[in-house]
Parts: sequence; C-alpha cells; structure tokens
Amino acid sequence: MRRALIPLLLLVPLIPGVPAARAQNAPDGATSVQLTPADQGWIGRIQDTLNGITTLKARFQQIAPDGRRTTGTVWLDRPGRMRFEYDKPSPLLLVAGAGRMVFTDSQLGQTTEIPLEKTPVGLLLRPNLSLAGDVTITGFNHANGLLQVALVRTATPGDGSLTVVLTDNPVALKGWSVIDAQGRETHVDLFDITTGLAVPQSLFETKVEQ
Repeated sequence: MRRALIPLLLLVPLIPGVPAARAQNAPDGATSVQLTPADQGWIGRIQDTLNGITTLKARFQQIAPDGRRTTGTVWLDRPGRMRFEYDKPSPLLLVAGAGRMVFTDSQLGQTTEIPLEKTPVGLLLRPNLSLAGDVTITGFNHANGLLQVALVRTATPGDGSLTVVLTDNPVALKGWSVIDAQGRETHVDLFDITTGLAVPQSLFETKVEQ
C-alpha cells in the first residue's frame, strides 16, 4: 500500500482550545481573530521568541492523522533548514533546505518534494517571522501555562494552518500542529530541547537518501 507522503511533509492536530471567536475577514480571504491588548503583548513575545531561535535540536513525538505515534530527533537551523529523522524501524526522513522540503521513504523508494513556502511549517523557518501582514492569526489561546497561536498565510489560507505551542514561563517553544489542505491533522511535541548549538550543514542536504 502506498503511504500518504504529503500530510507528513506538512508535519502536523490543530490543538483543541484555540478559539476563532470574534473573527473577521482579513484581506485575500484569510480569517483573523480579534486580540485584546494583553493578547497582543503575548503575540509580540511569541514572535520575538520564535525569531530568537537560530539552531535547535530536540527529541520529538509525532501523532499522525491516523493516530500513529512515531518518535525521532529534529534539528532546526533558521532560516530555511530542518531535519526530521525518525527512529528505526521507521524508513522515513524529512529534510528542509534550499527552499524545499524533501520527504523520503527508503523502504518504498519514494521521494516527494514541495516548495517550503507551500507548507504551513515553513513559516517557522522564515528568516524574519512577522505575525502580521502576509501572516494572519486565526486563533489565540492562553491557558494552563500554554500559549497557542494559529497561523495561516494571508494570501493562501487553503494551503493549511500552523498552530505553534509555547510555554508561558518562560516563553519557549514546546511544539506545533498543522492541519493540511485536506483537513488532516498532525501534532508534534518537543522535549529534551537544546538551542544555540552548532549544527552540521550536511544534515540539511536535500538529496535523495540511499
């Protein structure tokens, strides 16, 4: 049976509790959520925190749309580079670099690639992520020590949405979720996080793995 590659490329269930209350139409069809002054203060801190990440290494747990759980190691090197290396016996590998995401299944000998700017998770890898303008905030929630902000590209909300999850004290990245263009949801939790480390650039080569 052929595996569904694209949902995994998009990496990741929209977390319950991110409201879209008081929504209004934004330019180009995206739907924004009205934010209180306190919310806007948190949004500024979230933006600063995400832009403050240069390199990151962490263990991850991924919950796929069908409920399957997989684990592995993720590396980020902003801007533009990411590697999701799944633990064995999974044959899956996802690498972002050179403006594209490449997903390989060594068991099936299949490779899929898409432009980074067509994936919701590509927002995390932007050189300067601004949570305004060409990015629309479609939901925000602050409860139980967690901050959750749902984002879409303003011009192409149909490409899918990204929900970033952070702790509030300190404000730090905890994981993210993606709902793809087909409405399928995946969730990634990060743990054992290290930031600011040197990351070998060879990890982000987007050639097909043998």
